[in-house]
Amino acid sequence: MRDIFTVVKFTMKDMVKRKSFIISTLIILTFIVVGFNVPNLIKSFNGDNSGDKLLIIDSKNVFEGTLENLKQMDLGYEFEITNEDLKFEDVKQKIEDKEIKEAIIISPENEKVKISYIVENTTMINEVPEECKNALTSIYSSLKISKLGLSEQQLQSITPNFEFNLEQTEEKSASGNILVMMIMSIVLFYAIYFCAYQVSSSITTEKTSKIIETLVTSTSPKTIVLGKTIGIGVVGLAQMTLIVSTALISAKTFLEEGLLESVLDMSNITPYLGAMTAIYFILGYLAYALLYALTGSTVSKPEDIQSANSPVAILAVIGFYLSYFTMMNPTSKLNLFASLFPISSPFCMPFRIMMGLANSTDVIISIAILVVTIIIIANVAIKIYSNAILNYGTKMSIKDIIKIYKDKQN
Repeated sequence: MRDIFTVVKFTMKDMVKRKSFIISTLIILTFIVVGFNVPNLIKSFNGDNSGDKLLIIDSKNVFEGTLENLKQMDLGYEFEITNEDLKFEDVKQKIEDKEIKEAIIISPENEKVKISYIVENTTMINEVPEECKNALTSIYSSLKISKLGLSEQQLQSITPNFEFNLEQTEEKSASGNILVMMIMSIVLFYAIYFCAYQVSSSITTEKTSKIIETLVTSTSPKTIVLGKTIGIGVVGLAQMTLIVSTALISAKTFLEEGLLESVLDMSNITPYLGAMTAIYFILGYLAYALLYALTGSTVSKPEDIQSANSPVAILAVIGFYLSYFTMMNPTSKLNLFASLFPISSPFCMPFRIMMGLANSTDVIISIAILVVTIIIIANVAIKIYSNAILNYGTKMSIKDIIKIYKDKQN
């Protein structure tokens, strides 16, 4: 156990000192911070909303003609006031035809005045603009004051009882659930694939520098494989935690309040889902890392890593695309298969859990299959590694690997 801890510690120090690791992490963090700040940058470059035509429909004449006062206010809009009885579909058509950019429909409902602010899409605007709320409130209050005396009871009626709500004309193409899971799948794929890839790269680099000869004489191949896998996994998990934390903080800091929630449906993100996602990340990483440990031990030159790792990379890509298919077709039979198949279950099962499509039995069977697969891969990888690690010749073929494994069995 102490030897494994020593290898883990050595691997972690080696990883965090690499320039490629530091630079790639900084680049990703920079892109995240800048990306979440794009709406603010666009807004600063575009300035105000001058020239945007805003149609205001007061078919019941609630404001008694006083809405013309809006044109005297510096709100950054080109106002068009009408008393026509235009419905939502009429407004939608005008927005699609680019006759107007946005619209306000005023309609009295019992003691309230409902004011609907209609835009094409609510992605970049998540609430009725404050300047419009204030302007309409001010005009209506002035109208009331001019019509009433100043008794206490009448003063109370001056304060308008408006109900503001935001509506959009564009149909949503995908649910927030799918968008959330797509982001999670991409993060999982990056973490599992690229972190696991580092295991192969580390083994090949050490073979090239002959460091591996010292390691093999001081500890067992099994300890080296497991130590490297765990060490790189811990560093990868720390890196992903940093990236996700930066993304959440940036979203909270730079995006308008409520915008993220309006785009992503976070209602199904539960502690159980978080725990299961973490478990599948760990198991998925172990499966692919051990496969990469096997392929890394079969080559002697860094330039051969890419071709040796290609079969594993193809498996990872297949697993990722299976997860994408299941998101688009959540009730298909392939969904169940993909969530049980070990190369795709780390990407697919969290989505089924989030959508409520996987019961506890499905989850247990899926994890059991994945664990058994990891044990088999680890057994094969360690046996191949212990014989192939000191091979400094040409890249080993599949036939060579099978021969070594059979000899080891005998």
